[in-house]
Amino acid sequence: MNLFFKLLGAGVSLGAGFVGSKLVNKGWEKATGNKPPTGNDDMEASLRSALSFALISAVVSTLIQVLANRGTQRAIARFAKTQDIV
Repeated sequence: MNLFFKLLGAGVSLGAGFVGSKLVNKGWEKATGNKPPTGNDDMEASLRSALSFALISAVVSTLIQVLANRGTQRAIARFAKTQDIV
């Protein structure tokens, strides 16, 4: 069962990361009116906008990772409690 929870935690983290990156991209487009500065083909992006986008993406990614890990740990603890009761 421990392997199941590890796989579940990894899946939740990957899914949350995907959704988070989409939200950051949409938020960037809405706030700046430009596409996010990603990829090597976007040489028109200024260094300031590229660094700002990288910083925002890193913060969101870290928050998602922490929240996903905490949620997984709570689910494991809750499952272990119910197993002890039964």
